[in-house]
Amino acid sequence: MSQPTRREAEDARARNRFIVLNVARFGGVAIVMVGMAIIQRVIDLPWSLGVVLAVIGMIDFFVVPLLLAKAWKRQEAAEKDKFRR
Repeated sequence: MSQPTRREAEDARARNRFIVLNVARFGGVAIVMVGMAIIQRVIDLPWSLGVVLAVIGMIDFFVVPLLLAKAWKRQEAAEKDKFRR
């Protein structure tokens, strides 16, 4: 087997990052749904736990993908900086 080209490696990295971002978002939605089920008394757990889960799920949905993208950009900048030296 031959080594993957630079373009193939970049495509694989982008695909993997896309998958990670979507898993983070779907995880956030799942946490929000569980929290809402607790708030609506579908699941018999304390109401405050449902509120906490719903808030954590929203943070997971909106903030975690931004933090991941920022970290990946920082990593790419460091890699480019390493090759310039």
